[in-house]
Amino acid sequence: MKRSLRHIASLGLALPLAGNAVTLSHNGIGQALVYPYYTVNKSQDTLISVTNASGIGKAVEVRFLEGYNGREVLAFVVFLSPHDVWTAAISQTADDGGAILHTSDRSCTFPAIGSEGVAFTSFNYDGGSSLPADSGPQDITRTREGSIDIIAGGDIVPGTATDDAIEHVQNGNPGQGTPPGCATLSESNLGADLVAPTGGIFGSASIVNVGQGTLFAYDADALADFTTTSLFDIPNGVAPTLDRANSSDGTPGVTASVVDDNGQPITLHYAQGIDAVSAVFMSAALRNEFLTDGSLGANTDWIVTLPTKRFYVDDTIYASAPRLPFAESFHSPGVSFVTWAGLVYDREEGVDATYPLGGCGFICPGDMTREFGYEVNTLSFLPSGTADGTPSGVFGSKLTSNFNAYGADGTGTMGTSGWVSVDVYSADGGHLLPGGTLANGSAVTLLGLPVTGFMAYNIINAQAQPGMLANYGGTFPMRGAFACSDDAGLCAPINNGAGG
Repeated sequence: MKRSLRHIASLGLALPLAGNAVTLSHNGIGQALVYPYYTVNKSQDTLISVTNASGIGKAVEVRFLEGYNGREVLAFVVFLSPHDVWTAAISQTADDGGAILHTSDRSCTFPAIGSEGVAFTSFNYDGGSSLPADSGPQDITRTREGSIDIIAGGDIVPGTATDDAIEHVQNGNPGQGTPPGCATLSESNLGADLVAPTGGIFGSASIVNVGQGTLFAYDADALADFTTTSLFDIPNGVAPTLDRANSSDGTPGVTASVVDDNGQPITLHYAQGIDAVSAVFMSAALRNEFLTDGSLGANTDWIVTLPTKRFYVDDTIYASAPRLPFAESFHSPGVSFVTWAGLVYDREEGVDATYPLGGCGFICPGDMTREFGYEVNTLSFLPSGTADGTPSGVFGSKLTSNFNAYGADGTGTMGTSGWVSVDVYSADGGHLLPGGTLANGSAVTLLGLPVTGFMAYNIINAQAQPGMLANYGGTFPMRGAFACSDDAGLCAPINNGAGG
């Protein structure tokens, strides 16, 4: 996620980078990947890929997470040989069914994925596994949209049995290399043949509607320096998760390198790995555009994913939940609300007075505050009065928080196009991530929420040519704003949210 405001005084904060500090990779390549959204709603498929750009084989954990509470619905290991790419597609099993994954890729997986694919399951949220059921929907349709984590848990030692098993044999024809025998992978060797992973993976996803002729593509967020140790013990069922981030810079806890709005690194130490991961995603406000012109058949969705939220709100698994930066546990009917407020701007400097600025220092929540209730949220720009839960205009998402900023005819004080600044800091007593310390011992609190995502718009042209209908669309990364407070007076005053 890009940063757009500088709120940090340079004195004392732009410290040298510590070794092995978790950071959001500037070039999209790292050890762990976060894909903020998959969906099979609205007859769409989600195509995913992960690439090993390095010259050493890697064992990567692929984990699909449903969107309500981030419970795992499918997980397995993919073995990427040097310079390998693994691809798959997520589709619906039926209009009223769940999701299923198919792959024709020749890379080895563990367990193996057959030609019939593998269906997503409800076991980890309905009480069918060792995990207790949560308070969200218990049916299989909950698997239809969510997010994806892919984490390189280990490099494969060259010349080992595992390395030999996953090597692709080239036959001189592009795209036709085949592994010599994935069936020869030995579970007893999988842990012993792995060492601490280096970086080198990147990924992307595309949400495709074949019938409508639309494709919305985005790059996965990459975390660099996520781990200095192998995260796999496959025979004993131990696999990488985002809360297993670790460092080896000689200090207790885990180090994170966050970046201020001028691109300067700020090195912070945390007691827990998940806080270090949350730190690199923290934003106090989100900014992006919208387009809702009815004459263009235009719709806009923002995907707002809180990639670490489950570790802070799922109190059936984590005894400390809820804890900051979140204020509310995941509870019936399957929500954990965080409140936000927004300012709507047209394209000519006008601002919607429905969302007033006050004296609280940032964007004060007014009468039109809204809430994100899930780990994956869709901010849908739909007409005023549209109920939350109404499928969104672009993706058909049901994880919606509707932005009712205009009338039923698609017009309003800000017209049908412009941009919005969403404050995710000020409400609920203040969303804060405490616990960070500088090398000099000063405590630093990051403001806002751990957020990633993108904006997508769709335009329908009913008169592209006589008798021909055309669809257009695009995706654009979310822009964030960095802000902090500290015990030494080093953080600058918080911007009032009026742009800049």
